[in-house]
Amino acid sequence: MDVFVYGTLTEPERVGSLLDSFVFVGPATLAGLRPVEGRYPTLAPGGETAGRLLRTDEVGALDAYEGVDDGLYVRVAVPLDAPDGHPDEATLYVGDPDRLDADATWAGDGPFRERVERHVDRADVAVRLDRGSAV
Repeated sequence: MDVFVYGTLTEPERVGSLLDSFVFVGPATLAGLRPVEGRYPTLAPGGETAGRLLRTDEVGALDAYEGVDDGLYVRVAVPLDAPDGHPDEATLYVGDPDRLDADATWAGDGPFRERVERHVDRADVAVRLDRGSAV
């Protein structure tokens, strides 16, 4: 699975302490969501975010690190613009701004996960693997 990472998971040492098998595919840009700071980095609607594309099969370890089961972060899939041979989508983690003390607003009612998924489905949110850098 390809995962767009933009915070602590861009650091090879951090990723190496969590995962047994991974590769950084290359630098990537997330369009439609911008970084915001809080207790941990997260994303908010609008803008774009520089990061890296990480490939691993150890999604359970990433989910545990990001606190998905506890609702700290949610994992969502978005389209991936990359050369042939790459998946059509990448996943990314979005942290709950209320729990992270981050300045971000996700419109709508309902649980945080549903608001993020609605926004990603309706907005032009996508990851672009920066050309010339793909493995």
